[in-house]
This record gives sequence, structure tokens and C-alpha cells, in this order.
Amino acid sequence: MIFSVTILGSNSAIPTLQRNPSAHLLNANERLFLIDCAEGTQLQLRRYKIHFQRIKHVLISHLHGDHFYGLIGFLTSLHLLGRKDELHLYADEELRKIIDLQLAVSRTRLVYPLIFHPLIPNRKELIIDSERLQVYSFPLVHSIPTNGFIFIEKHLSTVRIRHPRSYAYCSDTAYSEEIIPYIQGADLLYHEATFLHEMSVSAHEKFHSTAYEAATIAAKAGVKKLLIGHFSARYDELQPLLDEAKSVFPHTELAEDGKKFDICHSDNT
Repeated sequence: MIFSVTILGSNSAIPTLQRNPSAHLLNANERLFLIDCAEGTQLQLRRYKIHFQRIKHVLISHLHGDHFYGLIGFLTSLHLLGRKDELHLYADEELRKIIDLQLAVSRTRLVYPLIFHPLIPNRKELIIDSERLQVYSFPLVHSIPTNGFIFIEKHLSTVRIRHPRSYAYCSDTAYSEEIIPYIQGADLLYHEATFLHEMSVSAHEKFHSTAYEAATIAAKAGVKKLLIGHFSARYDELQPLLDEAKSVFPHTELAEDGKKFDICHSDNT
């Protein structure tokens, strides 16, 4: 069964020529989940040859622009392409008002069903429960209500599979050990690392994390591998952020645009 993550955007608020703002694509046995949708996301989907009509679920972590400004363009492109299948959107309740306004002023009535699922920002919640996958949202610590997500394979009743794989996505968040129970033991953890630790004061003021802090969370949560991203545009060279994180948690990689990470079964059964 395929279980992989493609990085569509790895930068923070300001895009660069090399790095788009936040968006990930999870492929779980050919079921596609779009996680955050910054400006330019649909161009990234085309660039990396992802058939975005196959996306059935879109999850938005919070309502800062670098995580959802690409959404209305994505929704209307699906409309113009004649989509018929329903699309499920999981986000803060306020996003429903924003989308309704954008569609109203452009006099657009989508030709496909858009089904909105409001997220609860202050507790863990099961938001998707399918035959082979469960998805939970959980609270992060940011300047506005923000959710993380964890995707967990389910055991099949008819087939004995190895230890179910999992992917945890922690977008904008200050350092907080309160998230550890939600991501404990994840096979792959994405955790924002906007700054080097020398800028920890600025990071805390903006409710962001440093590479050192992201690695500390990964180590304390006992995850298998860490991806760091949401890099400040001040950093042209990302190796110092990777070096800082690896000094605490060696199994760390950069979540750079276009990279694909396959999540493999562990040896546990």
C-alpha cells in the first residue's frame, strides 16, 4: 500500500523563486489528501504531475494566508474543469464564510458538491474514518486557532498487516510539549522550523519554532523520522537549519519543494 508525502511548499509567509509556502500532498493507497493550500499550490500540483481531480479531501490547518490563499483558485479550477465528485474541506468555521463571500462576489456556483467540516481547535478529534485510514485533528499553539493532523493506517479485519504507518503534520506552532501525546511514535513527523535557534526570542514572539525545538519535540515524542519546513525567507541556505536539528535528532530531513517521502512499515507487528 502506498503511503507517501510530496512537499508542494516549504517556505513560510513569503514565497521565493525556489520555495512555495505551505502545502503537502499525502497519498494513502491512491487516496489523495491536500494539507494546506498556499498561493501557487495548484501550479505546484501541475509541476509535480499530481492529478488534482483525484483529491477528495482538503485540510487547512489555520487561516493565515500562507496556508489557504491558494484555496479559492484551486476550488474554482476544479469547477472550470467540470468536476462532478464531491470535495470534503476541513477547516476553521470562519473559512466557510470566506469561501461563500468569494463565490458570491464572483457569481460562481460550483458544479460539484463542496462539503465543509468545521474543525474544533481545542481538542483531539477524529475527522475522517475510512476503511483503511483514520485522520485526527489536534490543537497547536499559535497566534490564532490552529490544528495539526495525524494520518494513521487501520488494521484490516481480513488481512494481518505490519504495524500501521502514520504521518503527523504540525504546521505553525510555538514549542509545546503538550502536542507530544498526539504525535507519539509517528513514523514521519513534519514540524515547522521557521528559524534557527539563535532567533528563539523572535520565534516565541511569533508563536513559531526553531529547528532545535522541532528536533527536541521529535526526540521526546519518539518519532521515527522528522521533516522540518516552513522556513523563513531570510534563509537562502537551509543546511544550517538541518545541521541544528540533526544535532538533537539525527533522523531529520528538509521538507523541500518537490521532495517525496515514502513512509515504510517498521519492523513492529
